[in-house]
Amino acid sequence: MNHRDIREACCEANRRLPATGLVDLTFGNVSVINRAAGVLAIKPSGVDYADLTPERMVIVDLEGNVVEGSLRPSSDTPTHRKLFLAFPGIGSVVHTHSRNAVAFAQALRPIPCLGTTHADHFRGEVPVTRHMTPEEISGDYEWETGKVIVEAFAERDPLEVPGVLVAGHGPFAWGPTASKAVEYALALEICAEIALKTLALNPSVGELPVALREKHFLRKHGKDAYYGQT
Repeated sequence: MNHRDIREACCEANRRLPATGLVDLTFGNVSVINRAAGVLAIKPSGVDYADLTPERMVIVDLEGNVVEGSLRPSSDTPTHRKLFLAFPGIGSVVHTHSRNAVAFAQALRPIPCLGTTHADHFRGEVPVTRHMTPEEISGDYEWETGKVIVEAFAERDPLEVPGVLVAGHGPFAWGPTASKAVEYALALEICAEIALKTLALNPSVGELPVALREKHFLRKHGKDAYYGQT
């Protein structure tokens, strides 16, 4: 079984990252899961985006075993695995070091919902995790990274807030498909940039009124959504 479908989707999504401006050097990766087969495709570690092909994507099972591929998978693979296991409604995960989102992660500040651009994609603030403990860092670091992300969603729906900031590290985003996950990763970075500029102009600005936030989120998401074409 060559898992051609997820190899192609994964390769295309990874190759899109430089064009979006979300990555520098090789600082980012995308994974795509086939839940029926219990495997995911992910970018090989440290390989330049221009050199990616579907055949070079690495197929890994949910226990972390390489099923197909001659290259090492991304070092972030355990984090992706943890998110797929914890969030059954997602089909793809994106990790970048996009600059404005990283600034919020390093400042240990969630990205507040200040306007409708944010509300169109995220139903409230994009959370930031707690810092990991020395024991978590010295243990299975990437798996523990996934665990602190899941912890941050104890009272949030990951399908309504499809992104997070890992403290001192950077953003992860996800979606039902690879293309949607990349879209949310880009939306997260755009919202971070807008928030930084807004807070610079008015540090005491409040969050968007809940009624307006809900209107914008629900007109694009959910059973009564009416934005776009059927």
